[in-house]
Amino acid sequence: MAENITSGRRADVTRNTTETRISVSVDLDGTGKYSVSTGIGFLDHMLEQLSRHSLIDLTVKAEGDLHIDCHHTTEDTGIAIGEAVAKALGDRRGIHRYGHIYIPMDETLTRVALDLSNRPYLIWKVDFTRDKLGTMDTELFKEWFQAFAQAAGCTLHVETLYGINNHHIVETCFKGLARALKIAVARDRRQSDAVPSTKGVL
Repeated sequence: MAENITSGRRADVTRNTTETRISVSVDLDGTGKYSVSTGIGFLDHMLEQLSRHSLIDLTVKAEGDLHIDCHHTTEDTGIAIGEAVAKALGDRRGIHRYGHIYIPMDETLTRVALDLSNRPYLIWKVDFTRDKLGTMDTELFKEWFQAFAQAAGCTLHVETLYGINNHHIVETCFKGLARALKIAVARDRRQSDAVPSTKGVL
């Protein structure tokens, strides 16, 4: 069961299931302030990067069945954050809509492109050579991005062009999403009252 509250470009989402209890707040016009607690250290680190580099203020409090594994908490956190972003965007009037970025981190280079189209889709071309980072299974990063894209109504392409260090690889993915979101959610002064689509709706 989820409760959604929206005010301007801010939104609060509460998602409670038998597996997780999650509350999320976002402010699309923030300064990158964050307070994140999921019980998964590496995921906290990535969500902090997401907030800081998108300038979206983000509060996340998650409690999940970590005695089983990290899957439910990871996926449901992606859903809740995506829902909050979608709610804060409203009818998506006046936004740039598209964003793309290349993110280098030492030996790694990742490209992220997105469209806040309300047509969720994920292309994920990212490979890892380790099964875990901290306590988190590396296969779960795709699950987080899939959940976020679906809930946010976002067409999202993430591709690591090259890289060796698994920490660097996943961090460039989250920073890439952050920077692309920063571009896409920004207000376009030339079309502040228009939905950026010839259909008139997203």
